Amino acid sequence: MSVPDPAEEQIPSAPEASAPGDSRAAEQSDRPGISRRGLIGWALGSGVAGIAAGAGGAAAIASSGVLAGTPAADEYAFEGAHQAGITTRVQEHLHFASFDMMPRASRDDLISLLQDWSYAASRLTKGLDVSAAGAVGGSPEAPPDDTGEAQGLTAAGLTLTIGLGPSLFLAEGDRFGIASRRPAVLAELPGFVGDALDAAYTGGDLCIQACADDPQVAVHAVRNLSRIAFGRARLRWSQLGFGRTSRTSADQQTPRNLFGYKDGTANILADDAKALAEHVWVGEEDEPQWMAGGSYLVARKIAMLVETWDRLRLAEQDRTIGRAKGSGAPLSGGGETTEPVFSGSAIDEHSHVRLAHPTVNDGIRILRRGYNYVDGNNDLGRLDAGLFFLSYQRSPEQFVTLQKRLSTDLMSEYIRHIGSGIWAIPPGAEKGSYVGAGLFA
Repeated sequence: MSVPDPAEEQIPSAPEASAPGDSRAAEQSDRPGISRRGLIGWALGSGVAGIAAGAGGAAAIASSGVLAGTPAADEYAFEGAHQAGITTRVQEHLHFASFDMMPRASRDDLISLLQDWSYAASRLTKGLDVSAAGAVGGSPEAPPDDTGEAQGLTAAGLTLTIGLGPSLFLAEGDRFGIASRRPAVLAELPGFVGDALDAAYTGGDLCIQACADDPQVAVHAVRNLSRIAFGRARLRWSQLGFGRTSRTSADQQTPRNLFGYKDGTANILADDAKALAEHVWVGEEDEPQWMAGGSYLVARKIAMLVETWDRLRLAEQDRTIGRAKGSGAPLSGGGETTEPVFSGSAIDEHSHVRLAHPTVNDGIRILRRGYNYVDGNNDLGRLDAGLFFLSYQRSPEQFVTLQKRLSTDLMSEYIRHIGSGIWAIPPGAEKGSYVGAGLFA
């Protein structure tokens, strides 16, 4: 591992004072602070050439980001054996962002970026600003460290999940020094029948998945992490999502997608440790060892031809999905959670339920965290809407196998896969460390 430049020396975080009327005690992180380059990047990103003395000052008063007198929303720790945002109870809103490293960025730049993101994420997920100075505690002659639109809001269940794309390991000249550390299973996804991928929604060296129960909290997180990346990485594409289309907790109701059907009935749940170990988490026996406790994320932007779908007879919609629209029960009978019966039943052999079911796919399962999206309308005046599909699996081959099986899915007539990406999701950060540290050990 190369020696970091002295300019990248980490600035220790300052003690944080409680906001007036805040019932929670101020928390002091023992993480290193954001690198000086990260702070300078914020200033340059706002059109200022430098940072006035004390902009990240140790004596600055922190902005807590918590509305006085309001009970704190759910908070999920950033540190842990696994990254949050995978088995975490699925929140209602998403801001997903894909990044590319800058052409001249070095190994040290990549390391410092992951350190800075991890430090900021550890604060944001507590409902705090990205630094002790925050949105209003720094020098009035310099851009604020934090953009400030989350002031007065709670953490809102925010989770931030960081991923590493195959292109990061395959950078020209191995400028990040990690080519030999690339997981053998991490490669660009193959082409699938029905793909109509748009480069504007595909790929990326890095990704951030921000989920929260308040959309402004999720957007605030990605906005500030994008600022921190200035000079080292740039935003490639992003996607807003609403209305979760899956569940990871037994007490969550099964949600509906934009076709009006319950989605994710048989999803792997957070309390199913056996299924998670088998299908989601990279094992200690898997290679490379630095990925143990991590997972692999596949993101697919799926346009839904809602106007065409809306003209289908209800019976034909049910046949396409293989479930009853109202109850969510399989067409073979029973209730929503009743196991489908395929032999000799009313379920079409090319229905979505049958082709995606583990019993016809060698027991393969994935953990889903999808969201609906509506991006206005297209040139034809139709809704630009669909599903932003997110799945976590122990190996990308699980997704590839399922997607190939869906090539004859009746639903394929009403959807188009227009965006795609795959990322290695390292295990969670240890306290005082950062996501991806094992890659550089």
